[in-house]
Parts: sequence; C-alpha cells; structure tokens
Amino acid sequence: MASTAFDYSQWPPSLTDDQIGALTQHATTYVLSHGLTYLPPSATQPPSPSSVIHAPISLLPSPIPRSLFERAQQLQSSYNILYARVAMDDDFLDKVMGAVEGVGKADEFVGTLWRGWKAIRDEGIVQARLQPLHLGLFRSDYLLHTGGEDGTISLKQVEFNTISSSFGPLSERAAAMHRYLYALTNYYGVLPWLKSENFPLNDTTARLAEGLAEAHKAYGVPGAYVLFVVQPNERNVFDQRWLEYELLEKHFICVVRQTFEELASSATLDADTRILRLAIAPALSLSGSESSLEISTVYFRAGYVPSDYPTTTHYATRFTLERSRAIKCPTIPLQLAGGKKVQEFLSRPGVVEQFIRDTDARDIVTGAKDLRETWMSMWSLDDPNPPVAPADHAIQQCTDEPRGTTYARALADSLVLKPQREGGGNNVYKQDIPPFLETLPMQDREAWIAMQLILPPQGVGSYLIRAGGSTPGGNKTVRSETVSELGIFGWALFSCETGVRERGDAGWLVRTKGVESNEGGVAAGFSVLDSVVLVDR
Repeated sequence: MASTAFDYSQWPPSLTDDQIGALTQHATTYVLSHGLTYLPPSATQPPSPSSVIHAPISLLPSPIPRSLFERAQQLQSSYNILYARVAMDDDFLDKVMGAVEGVGKADEFVGTLWRGWKAIRDEGIVQARLQPLHLGLFRSDYLLHTGGEDGTISLKQVEFNTISSSFGPLSERAAAMHRYLYALTNYYGVLPWLKSENFPLNDTTARLAEGLAEAHKAYGVPGAYVLFVVQPNERNVFDQRWLEYELLEKHFICVVRQTFEELASSATLDADTRILRLAIAPALSLSGSESSLEISTVYFRAGYVPSDYPTTTHYATRFTLERSRAIKCPTIPLQLAGGKKVQEFLSRPGVVEQFIRDTDARDIVTGAKDLRETWMSMWSLDDPNPPVAPADHAIQQCTDEPRGTTYARALADSLVLKPQREGGGNNVYKQDIPPFLETLPMQDREAWIAMQLILPPQGVGSYLIRAGGSTPGGNKTVRSETVSELGIFGWALFSCETGVRERGDAGWLVRTKGVESNEGGVAAGFSVLDSVVLVDR
C-alpha cells in the first residue's frame, strides 16, 4: 500500500498575480453557476432563500499518488462489509458502546442512544422483522502518511463515517470545477501533472442517490417518500438538495425534509404495521387530498451531535423513527458502529478478523490484513492492561510523566485524543493533551481514545478561496501550506436475513486545510472543498 514519495515541494506551482486573479474569477463564477454553494451566515435562515455564497474551495486540485487513490477505492467494499457486520452484532456493540459495560457509561449522548435502542430491542420490534434492513451511506477518510522507515508514503485512515456523510454532491462539483479550469486555461502550462487523464471522474451524487433508491425499492411502496431529517437553519442545504433532485429526476422518488422539532408533531406510527406517516396539509399533497405521507426511508443529516437533541422530546422523536417500518440511514446500531471506540476496538489483536474472514476473499479484493495496514496505533485511555507492549502505551506514559519534561512533550506531540463525536472541533492535539488529561475525571476516560498522529507530507501548499475572505489587497485567494484529506464513499443495504449488498465505488471527496488547523470539517469552517490530480511514482 506504499508509494515512493514524490517531491511535494513542487506543489503548488507558482502562478502570477494575473493568473491567480483570472483563475479565481473563473472558479467562483463557475461554482456559483453550478450550485457549489452555501446559504449565507445567519442566525435564522429564511424559508425561501434569496441569496447564496460559494462554498470554500481550492484553486488547484491536490496531488495524490495514483496507486494510493486506487487502493482507497479498493478498500471501500471491505469497509462497507466490516461496518455492516459490526452494526448487526448486538453483543459486540453492547460491550463496546453500551451504557452497562461500554462507552455509554461515560458518554451520556452515546448512552442515551444505546438505551433507546435497547428498549426497542426489548419490545421485540426487531425480532418481529418489521425493520430488518439497515442502509449505510458511508465515507472512509484518509491522510497520506510519511512515517515509513523507507521514506515511502502510505495511506492511513482518519475515521469511518456511518451517519450524515456529507459533501458528496458538492465535492463532485469541485472536481468538475477543476476540470473546467484545466479545459479553459490549461492552468497556463505550469506543471506536466495537470492533464486531463489525471483528473479522475467523480459521480458521487448518482451513486449515493442509488443507495437511497435501493432502500426505497426494498421497502416496496413506490409512492412512498424518502424523509431527510435535517438540522434547523441548515446552511449546507444544497449538498442535500442535489441528492433530492437526483432521486426525483432519475428514480422518480419524492423527498420531504423535516427537523426533529417538526417531526415531533407530524410523525405517527401505525400501531399494527409500524408504518411511518407524516401529517401534511391535503392541499400540499400530490393528489390534493391526502393528509399524510408514507415514508419508505429515513435519511439522517442530523442527529449525530448532542446539540441536535436539546430536549427529551427530540430523543423520543428519534426513537419513534427507529421503531418504524421505514428503512433508516443509519439505524441507531449503525450510528453507534461509527464510534471512535469501535475503531480502536477493531484494531486490537484478532478483533477485525471476527468480522472480515478469509472466505470473504472470493467476493472482495481486500481483507483484514489490508484494513489493518491503513490504521495507526490506537489505545484506550481507561484500559489498565493495554493490548500492546507497555513501551508503546504512549498515552499512559504521557499521563504519568511530569508535563514539563522533554519526554512527555515528545509523547504528546505524537498523539491525538478523540471523543465519540462527529462534525469537527472535538479532538485534543499534542501539547494540549497533558493539561486536558489533568482535568478529565477517570470515570470519563472511557469515552476517549488515543491515536498516533498521521504525518502528512510537508511543504505542500495550495491556493484557498473562501467567500468574503478578501485580503486588504482585494485578492480573496490565499496561498497556504496545506494538508489534504481524501474521503471514499460507499453504501450498503443489509440485514441478518439478507446479508450485505454494497457498492464500494460511490465517489470521493477531498478536503484541504491549512497546516495550522488540526480539524478538518468544511461545515465547521476549518477546510475547503478540493479534488484530486493523480501523480505517478
């Protein structure tokens, strides 16, 4: 999985101010014309928007070795199957994420979700087979790593996302923008790598919509709707709308969007069939007379952070959806399977091999060994007998050593602490770790994992464009030293009865950030949307 390092110091190529200005004008007008957009910042978004801003973007694509890009695509089917099987293993999730013996003891958000899921299981709803299918729209995120002894660059996983894996449609448009700039300007011939065959196609919108359409088809009621559960005042609405338009135009499936607060009053379950219906005004129905819509599939673009559940009513609404016959993307167990603690637990000796077996080699290209090659070392903060050699148990040494020692500082600089959260802005890095651990109660440590830091290539840069980010000179494009994160999309529709049906080639994204930023979320304001230029050895 390694590729000989090429000279990243050549990136980005030098451009004149006139060239930067022309490319910036072409790029920003293209993305505004093609829907690579956000709603402007506002405390309350209007129901009918009248203005947009372009999403943060890069002027040039980011170089990624061709062999590693293709390897990441090959790995996705194995990851789809792995996390589908984890989600179907109740005992495993109870042990790792539960509120009795797992992370849910220390993390109230995780514990509340797990307790709701446990109550549903105790009611016998799953056993009655009224909701056997899970749908996952996944994204596996990677960084390039330069830590090999032989100087090679390898592919290392940051995390695996099982809920609200966003920016697929907008990333497809970022890739199209870079192809447009190349076709229009040839990027002024600044580097030989910038040529059409090195710009991989990206059809994420169609592939993710395909996963939703397959779930809708499996539900078996053609006239039913797909429900998008969204956050109030969502600015990243167009990334979601492109999926909605694809479902309607290519699959003839209608979408309805509601928040948890709206669903609290509109959603009802039939007591016998568990059919989920949303109340609507008859005049707004397709027929002009219906008073409710049947829901085939629930697609969560909300519900992944505690702030999405400000009251117990919001949790109760989530559990109502979970009890329904509609196919959920994701179910609660599939959301829990995406926890960082699961990622750490899978890295322990023999664990991932319980889910990815040798017999799978007939159906997928990569196996458990290949997955392990993409992982950095990970540790539990609360394990008194870590499953690695004591000399490697860096987090314990970091805790034990006096914070001011050179040794402790060096240990801290090699680590990142991660909680069970999505959305960016949650991790603790490097020298912030020792003082953070001093204030973290022992009973809360089970909610965190430690991970060895990935070391991306140094010296690589890019030209970044943010809406409203003009410098005093009037140029909104800034050259920065950067780090780029590659995400590979996939989907899986699965149950214990049917097994796993999946697709591993469901598109990709690149997010690029300045090296001064530890976090990587675009919506959280840390990154820009980017794309790939493939480079060879």
